[in-house]
Amino acid sequence: MKLSKTQLETYDRDGFLVMPGLFSTDEVNAMKAELRRIQDIDTDHLVRERSGGVAKTIYRVHEDNGPTASPVFHAASRCPRMLEPAQGVLGDESLYVYHTKCNLKTAIDGSVWQWHQDYGTWRKDGVPEPALTTALVMLDKPTEFNGCLYFIPGSHKVGNLEPRFDEATAYKFWVVPKEELLDIMERSPEPVPITGEPGTVVFFHPNILHASGHNLSRHDRWAIYVVYNQVANKPLDVPNPRPDYVRSTNFAPLKPGSDAILTTRQVAA
Repeated sequence: MKLSKTQLETYDRDGFLVMPGLFSTDEVNAMKAELRRIQDIDTDHLVRERSGGVAKTIYRVHEDNGPTASPVFHAASRCPRMLEPAQGVLGDESLYVYHTKCNLKTAIDGSVWQWHQDYGTWRKDGVPEPALTTALVMLDKPTEFNGCLYFIPGSHKVGNLEPRFDEATAYKFWVVPKEELLDIMERSPEPVPITGEPGTVVFFHPNILHASGHNLSRHDRWAIYVVYNQVANKPLDVPNPRPDYVRSTNFAPLKPGSDAILTTRQVAA
C-alpha cells in the first residue's frame, strides 16, 4: 500500500497520518484473542497496573519465538498494509521492528501515559536519529472518555527534547518536563484526540508530543504499537542496555509478507 504525495505531506506537516479500515473486523478479533491469551502468561515481557494487577502493556508479540510470540502479530507487522507506509514515511525499504507494544487500557483501571516523545527514551537506548515511525493499530474504538491518545500537531518539529524520568505511574518512563511542555503548548495548535473505528492505523513520528488519559469508561480500550526503525539507524552500544523485548537486537531487514494474515495455521497457533 503505497502512500500518496498528499499523505506523505500530511505526515511531514502534522507528524501523524490516520489510515482508516486497514484491518478487518475478523483480523481485529484475531488480534484481541491473541492478547487475551498472552496476558495470562507470567513473563517480564508484560507490565501490570499497580491497581488490580491487570495487564497494562505487552511487548514483543511480532516475533516467532519467546513467551509473547504471536503468529497473527508476526504476520500483521510484515504485511504490505503496514510495512509499505512505514517504508514510505521513512524513505527506506530496509526496516526492522524496533519493538511492539500492546497497551491494554482496561475499563476503569487503565491509567494515564504522561506527555512525552518516544524518541526521548529511544535516544537513551542508543538510537542515533529519530528515523523511526510507529504504527498504532486500534483494536477497540478509542474515545476521549476511555483514554484515547492525544497529539500536539506539528510538535515533532521542535526536535529532540531532554526528558525527565518519571516514576509516578505503573510504567516508569521518560516524560517532557512540565515547564518546557507548557511553553510548547502555548505556541502550538491545541492537542487533538486520536479516535477512529477498530482496524484504523495511525502512523506517527517519534518526536511528536503525545499522551493519553485514564480509562473512565466500562469498556476496554486496547491498541498495539508497531515501531519500525531503519536498519542503518540501529542502536549503538550503551551501558546496561534495556532487554531485547523493548530494544530489539534482531536487525534483519523485514521481508514483505502477505496481506492474508489470517491463515488456518496462524489462527490455530
